[in-house]
Amino acid sequence: MRTTARTSRRATTLAVVAALATGLLAGCATDADDGGSGGGSGGGAGGKGGTTVTIGTFGVFGYKQAGLYDEYMKLHPDITIKENVTTRTDVYWPKTLTRLQAGSGTDDIQAIEIGNITEAVQTQGDRFVDLGKEVDASQWLDWKNAQATTKDGKLIGLGTDIGPMAICYRKDLFEKAGLETDRTKLGAMWKGDWNKYVDVGKQYMKKAPDGTKFVDSASSVYNAALGGEKERYYDKDGNVIWDKSSGVKASWNAAMEVATSDMSAKLKQFDKPWDQGFANAKFATVACPAWMLGYIQEKSGKSAEGKWDVAAAPTAANWGGSFIGVPKASKHQKEAIALAKWLTAPEQQAKVFGKQASFPSTPSAYGSLEPQAATTKFFSDAPLTQTFSDSAKTIPVQVFGVKDQPINTAITDTGILQVEQKGKSPAQGWEAATKEVKDVLGQ
Repeated sequence: MRTTARTSRRATTLAVVAALATGLLAGCATDADDGGSGGGSGGGAGGKGGTTVTIGTFGVFGYKQAGLYDEYMKLHPDITIKENVTTRTDVYWPKTLTRLQAGSGTDDIQAIEIGNITEAVQTQGDRFVDLGKEVDASQWLDWKNAQATTKDGKLIGLGTDIGPMAICYRKDLFEKAGLETDRTKLGAMWKGDWNKYVDVGKQYMKKAPDGTKFVDSASSVYNAALGGEKERYYDKDGNVIWDKSSGVKASWNAAMEVATSDMSAKLKQFDKPWDQGFANAKFATVACPAWMLGYIQEKSGKSAEGKWDVAAAPTAANWGGSFIGVPKASKHQKEAIALAKWLTAPEQQAKVFGKQASFPSTPSAYGSLEPQAATTKFFSDAPLTQTFSDSAKTIPVQVFGVKDQPINTAITDTGILQVEQKGKSPAQGWEAATKEVKDVLGQ
């Protein structure tokens, strides 16, 4: 999903959002490997079970926060759960890889971020239990299962959350600019094409309220558009195709329309100026996966309540999501499989959503999802569950590669920023991105 740099930004996002009174995203522990103050964390009912099952996670998975560990241990008094949390995935994943390759030292359950799932599937598939033999895979979205399935059909990870995309927008700024404010009508205006979204941006800028822009950044548009494309940086055979990809080309072109115009606030997502942009209403729209709602709410402040709304994105797209798998090196493989199945079951995914808005990868949970009342109110009583579930069900199966994250960073943080912030031409931005990508690929 993200490059190492963007991965750590999501970790930062999660840490900041931990302060939300609404509980959308809560609590972020660290372990000694991440420079934190503590490693394991279990539930209040722990310590008496005969078998301790360890689960290695990063950021905030919400299992502890939603009380799932305590619940499971009460149901299974012979089990104690110990969660080992690493805040940053760029610390967590290399450490996990080393232990997988050594065949020892892994936790009984290991979380896998979407940006690392292809590497896990292609290089570590034989080191994970085939969970496809243990579950009814039809519980999960087909495209989610496909991401964790090896060429020979082994399912090495069970889907946890996903990041279906929407457009969050400021109704008050749209109204001042003389634009449509109804979420349904807006969604229809840009439906099917991110260039239509850009066209709305051009209309907005004609009467934009002083000091405001239509969108936070061109990179935001690029990532959102690419999140709905079938073809990204690799083909199904693992060949690098980033410079020939139709999906990359379309997303780049949409981003360049933004970067070379006056409609972007030219902010780098998750940097402090971006946070301040929310607080000061500097931009009218942002592409927002479900997990970003809490971030927007926290950074915008109480005064923005009821001014934000949520409309469907131009295309169904995904940004984010993870899996949990059971290494063959697990000391308690049977117990780990049972716990992994239970944690990712629709009922438990719905509970995590209720606590921190992590959107489930199990469609049968969608009918029972209940967003925090404060969040629904903040976003103008938008039908959040419906909007994000509609997107989730139609997201295309995407191919990810081993170097997917650093390629993405090269394009956004080098190529697009060269154009947007330094005034380079799109051709010069692409040239800079190309040089960076070749360095990443060792070419």
